[in-house]
Amino acid sequence: MPRVRPQSVVDSALACSDRGMADAENAALHGVAIKTIRRWRRLYQRRGLPRGQGHLAPPCPRCDGADLAESSYAELLGWYLGDGHLSLGRRQVFSLHITNDARYVDLNAHLLDLMAAVKPGGKPHTRLVPGAVITTVSWKHWPCLFPQHGSGRKHERAIALVAWQEEIVRSFPSDFLRGLFHSDGCRVANWATREVAGETRRYDYPRWQFVNTSEDILGMCTWALDLVHVPWRRSGSRVVSVSRREAVAALDAMIGPKS
Repeated sequence: MPRVRPQSVVDSALACSDRGMADAENAALHGVAIKTIRRWRRLYQRRGLPRGQGHLAPPCPRCDGADLAESSYAELLGWYLGDGHLSLGRRQVFSLHITNDARYVDLNAHLLDLMAAVKPGGKPHTRLVPGAVITTVSWKHWPCLFPQHGSGRKHERAIALVAWQEEIVRSFPSDFLRGLFHSDGCRVANWATREVAGETRRYDYPRWQFVNTSEDILGMCTWALDLVHVPWRRSGSRVVSVSRREAVAALDAMIGPKS
């Protein structure tokens, strides 16, 4: 069990740190590890947290009526439906995992911010697997926010948004689409040739594609595109494409680059 230091010890150590005392000297003076001094300074000086707050789970928006960062949640919901899942750990605590290509450095950093916004006070972390980054944060209440969680793969069972989730997506459809397209989508450069005045000319044009095996999730994508009036078509059994020049430009403006 971790030791709980008296408040007087913490206050004294922080006061010494304020006066410029080195961490090693401060730790020896107060009988604690150097990493403990650094942790106290990080939590109580830099972040301004009261003692003990780091160990308290935040209240749940569904169970306790706590505030929910709805735009961040809408985007995180899109990520979850694309490349996310929940796992159950010890003490009935669930972990939310989002897997993303390691080359998208900015998006992987953004995922940390999204998770921290939806779970205030949470400490999301990452781990590397071959070619990918898995971003994770734990909370007992993740199934409350993602009632789509269940046994088996998403495409092998029914997936549907509940009423309060639909309301959030209707309010923040661009954020929801950002999560979907940045998780299971791509922006590709296509080209075609055409005969003009007896000469073969090449035309290059971009296209957004969302690829998913679940017909239900594909339907959520097209529903959200309809909400923002972006034309789409089904270019394959698992593919939703946005190809018209003006539609691609509109989606670019809404969701930003995948980087």
